[in-house]
Amino acid sequence: MAQTSEHRHGPGNPETRKNVLNQLRRIEGQIRGLQRMVGEDRYCPDILVQVSAVHEALRKVSQVLLRNHLSHCVTSAIQSGDEHRAQSIYDELSDLFNKYAR
Repeated sequence: MAQTSEHRHGPGNPETRKNVLNQLRRIEGQIRGLQRMVGEDRYCPDILVQVSAVHEALRKVSQVLLRNHLSHCVTSAIQSGDEHRAQSIYDELSDLFNKYAR
């Protein structure tokens, strides 16, 4: 169960949002590089090294977003005293962890 829209927000801290956007732009460039490598019929292990780099970069973005979510959204829901809101955030976290544990 997701939080109601009145309690949903993204990486609201301008510095966090800026950093995440910069990381995603770098990843976008890496993806374009991968497309070029495939188009140029480059050696598969070289391409796979770059795929691994993209995975790691995305993992770092996920880590920043999760930390932000825990620091702000989850903390706010728990401290709100609203049992329904807290339960909703617990369900949301459980779903997130199950998706990423695969």
